[in-house]
Amino acid sequence: MTSSEIVLSVDGLTKNFGGLHAVRGVGFHVNKGSIVGLIGPNGAGKTTTFNMIAGELPPTAGKITLLGEDITGQRTDVLYHKGLMRTFQLSHEYARMTALENLAVAAPNQAGESVWSSWFANKSVIKREAAVVELARDTLEFLGLSHVGDELAGNLSGGQKKLLEIGRTMMNDSKVVLLDEPGAGVNPTLMRKVAEMIEQLNAERGYTFCIIEHDMDMIARLCSKVVVLAEGQVLMEGTMDQVRSDERVIDAYFGGEAA
Repeated sequence: MTSSEIVLSVDGLTKNFGGLHAVRGVGFHVNKGSIVGLIGPNGAGKTTTFNMIAGELPPTAGKITLLGEDITGQRTDVLYHKGLMRTFQLSHEYARMTALENLAVAAPNQAGESVWSSWFANKSVIKREAAVVELARDTLEFLGLSHVGDELAGNLSGGQKKLLEIGRTMMNDSKVVLLDEPGAGVNPTLMRKVAEMIEQLNAERGYTFCIIEHDMDMIARLCSKVVVLAEGQVLMEGTMDQVRSDERVIDAYFGGEAA
């Protein structure tokens, strides 16, 4: 593999809700090891695009490819095992489970999920469970959340929940991670921590990210390429400097002279 290899591509992606054309022929690609930003005004179709890529919504038309395989319309659980992960604008933690347990349940290939293994291969189940717990503890340490490992996830702060969601993607062999507004509802201190974790996962572990975010400073810090959506279509793509100086973006997203 080379750093320029395309790991995720969408082509002509379209979603209609009756007479509403929410996404209209969107196309872009994400290279291996890159961090790509997906921005645009409210109602531009960003989350709908993410939902189609992640298998939560079937596209009306278009094609989605992961590592050269057509994954259009495949279910979320199938895509999870192929290494396509996503987080949400509003954290989807298991509130009544601890932070450690939230990570542990995200690990794939758990022998205890099989009735046969639970009854007849108990040693392998115990061994796998121990490995999962160890990985979960290592992940908490990496995220700086070891001190809340035994805390109910519902009691964590907004920033801690965002970090926990990122941690769940680390429990699987993620090829591409879709981050939906990782900075939403996060205080400035933890916002910097979230950005640092994304940078570290990208630089040290080769994670590939596609990020929806309204905080332009975070996008500028993290993203090598930015794709701008407006009215369900790709308005332009380029570096953050190119985006900020494009008159179409200024009019559609930044509010004209306010930019």
